[in-house]
Amino acid sequence: MNDAPPPGGPAADRPDIQAGRLDAEALGRNFADAHPPLDRSTAVIESNRCYFCYDAPCVEACPTGIDIPAFIRSIATGNVTGAATTILDANIFGGMCARVCPVEELCEEACVRNTHEDKPVVIGALQRHATDHLFAAGHQPFARAPASGRRVAVVGGGPAGLACAHRLAVLGHAVTVFEAREKAGGLNEYGIAAYKAVDGFAQRELAFILAVGGIELRTGQALGRDLQLSDLRRDFDAVFLAIGQAGVRALGVEGEDMAGVLNAVDTIAALRQSADLAALPVGRRVVVIGGGNTAIDIATQTKLLGAEDVTIVYRRGPDQMSATDKEQAWAQTHGVRIKFWAQPRRLIGWPTGGGGGFAVKEVVFEYTRLDEDGRLVATGDTVSLLADQVFKAVGQVFVPDGLGTGAGDVLELAGERIAVNADRQTSVADVFAGGDCIAGADLTVQAVEDGKQAANAIHRRLSG
Repeated sequence: MNDAPPPGGPAADRPDIQAGRLDAEALGRNFADAHPPLDRSTAVIESNRCYFCYDAPCVEACPTGIDIPAFIRSIATGNVTGAATTILDANIFGGMCARVCPVEELCEEACVRNTHEDKPVVIGALQRHATDHLFAAGHQPFARAPASGRRVAVVGGGPAGLACAHRLAVLGHAVTVFEAREKAGGLNEYGIAAYKAVDGFAQRELAFILAVGGIELRTGQALGRDLQLSDLRRDFDAVFLAIGQAGVRALGVEGEDMAGVLNAVDTIAALRQSADLAALPVGRRVVVIGGGNTAIDIATQTKLLGAEDVTIVYRRGPDQMSATDKEQAWAQTHGVRIKFWAQPRRLIGWPTGGGGGFAVKEVVFEYTRLDEDGRLVATGDTVSLLADQVFKAVGQVFVPDGLGTGAGDVLELAGERIAVNADRQTSVADVFAGGDCIAGADLTVQAVEDGKQAANAIHRRLSG
């Protein structure tokens, strides 16, 4: 790990990491809206391409079950507000999902026009067109039912928690949302690339959700630190856990604790909260380890911040990457290289000064392949990549802090996450869970569905 720097390389105490590689004008262009919205005439033309199928396969492919033909027909007939209401009734985060949902693998892939001779209706863009119209008009299509006198605690202010809170509030229950961070929004606020949700959209969508009334938001409140599940069960009629996955998976290799080796999720969060992108330090040479959307987002954003050489390294092939083909192409279009079939073996650094620390300068990878049984095996051959910064994006893990109920009941786990039934009810009858803390697709749209279904089940329980 203490190899000498290569001849002609940067000084041993100065890895090539700096802020302000690009000026404000270039950064403004780079982090502009990735997919600008449709104008009115284009939306009408595109909506008229829809066949308005009965038993539409696109609806079956949508985790939240949005009536896609119905909302597209509303756009085609000029009722854009009605279209948005149809969307939001099924998915209260329809605005954000229109921006981040992998529609190319869900509704648009299932579209009957998606053939070799044609292309699918741009369902995601039409969904954004409708929801943006409603938000701009300041219309609130939801009204609360009479107060039920019941109180529900929601732990976690991300998509699952807020979707649950909104549905419960509409049904007349009083909801308190406890959020560990200083802002609610979860991954929508902290975890996606800045160019996917520009102009503070996550907070504007949050304000729309809270405007229905009946929802109290308490930030800076973490389960296991500031509140206990046993106390919540005592003080509320039901509890919904939407605590996500707070841990970051380690590489498990020598040298990953040295300077310049960072968690991708933490850096994306810092970027999303930064008021001045030019103040963010970025390496000249960046290596990202992982194969999901987080790897794509951090790699692309470091390139857009001014990194000259950005490489994603993934241990399997392109078909096994959890990042979609569209996301992979997006990164490559922006100058990111993707290297497949290689896994990290060790990180090499150079001394940073008299304190005995090291800063990363190189990552050694070992080539991989699949054996006859389809298992991933190492080949023994290695390759090294120079790096000023290395970002770990190999997945997050569920941290079960604070799940002890203190009342003799135990929340059962399914593997590494909370076990639930079809109603998102845990092994403790008055506790429900959803989002990334339970098994399933780690998608915003799936988290919203979890929250919605849990809210309906909690309502049935509280209504007797």
